[in-house]
Amino acid sequence: MGTVQPQRHIKQTALLAASLSSFLTAFMGSSLNIALPRLGRELGLNAVLLGWVATVYLLAAAVFLVPFGRLADIHGRKKVYLWGIITFGVASLLCGVATGPGPFLAFRVLQGLGSAMIFGTGTAIVTSVYPPQERGRALGISIASVYVGLSAGPFLGGLLTEQWGWRSIFFADVAIAVVALGMVLARLEGEWAEARGEAFDWRGSLIYGAAVVALMYGLPRVPGADGIGLVAAGLLGLGAFVWWEGRVGSPVLEIGLFAQSRVFAFSSLAALINYSATAAVGFLMSLYLQYLGGLSPQRAGLVLVIQPVVQALFAPLAGRLSDRVEPRVVASAGMGLTALGLLLLTFLGPATPLAYIYAALVLLGLGFGFFSSPNTNAIMGAVEKRHYGVASAIVATMRLLGQMLSMGIATLLLALYVGQVQIAPPVYPLFLRAVHAAFVLFTVACIGGIFASLARGKMRAAQAPGGSRTE
Repeated sequence: MGTVQPQRHIKQTALLAASLSSFLTAFMGSSLNIALPRLGRELGLNAVLLGWVATVYLLAAAVFLVPFGRLADIHGRKKVYLWGIITFGVASLLCGVATGPGPFLAFRVLQGLGSAMIFGTGTAIVTSVYPPQERGRALGISIASVYVGLSAGPFLGGLLTEQWGWRSIFFADVAIAVVALGMVLARLEGEWAEARGEAFDWRGSLIYGAAVVALMYGLPRVPGADGIGLVAAGLLGLGAFVWWEGRVGSPVLEIGLFAQSRVFAFSSLAALINYSATAAVGFLMSLYLQYLGGLSPQRAGLVLVIQPVVQALFAPLAGRLSDRVEPRVVASAGMGLTALGLLLLTFLGPATPLAYIYAALVLLGLGFGFFSSPNTNAIMGAVEKRHYGVASAIVATMRLLGQMLSMGIATLLLALYVGQVQIAPPVYPLFLRAVHAAFVLFTVACIGGIFASLARGKMRAAQAPGGSRTE
């Protein structure tokens, strides 16, 4: 008994730390969406720059996630996690006191860097301390904390914005970061660095970072020649990254996992498609509800809270269901519900009834709730235990790349339809056309994601030793 209790204590603390940080990052994103109109007016941000408020954060997180995940495996996951909490808290404070667009966006980049340290280590720590038979429950709790943050964000963000201004959202993030930091320092014992002493792939990290930056920086500039050139350079860079990672002895990202397991490859692809089709929904709907719907930030937040609440309610059920039913069946059904919810949003008009919007958001919540937990379970169950850290980093990478691509598409469409102007009544029709185009593209992507989800095959076709499943 003497060794059981400390192990249980470590598992519970690791899960609490991962859940709290997941809540923190989700709360920040969803609450900030509600504050965007007032933030844009105070800092003088046009429609395109409003899109970059979210995009630069996601871009920084996506660029640094895999490198920090690898550094955590080499130097210690708790160490990188702690520095991530500190960086995120400091960046939030700086965002809260920023007075101009340039400094504010720069601090958002720093905030994304801190998030990369958190994303690249939180899930890996949980998978390091929980045995395979308990992994589904732990992942379900961690994912549910994301939905709690997404649920609380719109309401609390609207309340904070109306009562104390948009800056109070960032100050709230600082307070949560301080609590998380204190809890980890006081209670999380031990360190995890299974790759200690191995080399770090600096070249691969630089190639990957440059490719992602070129791709996302070029998207809003399409169809201009510079935009097309940057996008082409980004795609070539990603190809070069894949080629390099297949040759280097100690890669920053284990590309071979995609070839070794069909379940892993198609589950990751399904995650990328799902996040690409849904991440910008909150951003676009927040602008729609406040500009065309005339709702206050607080009331718009109450409307948008419907989707994550439904996700939080049904994600644990879906996770448990995927332990008994093939994950591909549950996840594919969730992808189908998501596509249906997005399809409803393609018919938004200048005065669409709120009841219609409620129905679409409920469908989106059901869809994502039934997709996320089973899909994550399939990814983590498709690799051997020694690859848990790499797999968890890829899960987060697919999420962030999908979020970044989704915001990139939304920003591109706003640039094409609205242009470099602030959103005001004269451009409302153009804004609505951009929203329609975005939701049409997202619906088509989600329909394709159903086939990617089904194509993964049966997760339980083979059972590897140690509880990991392979194809």
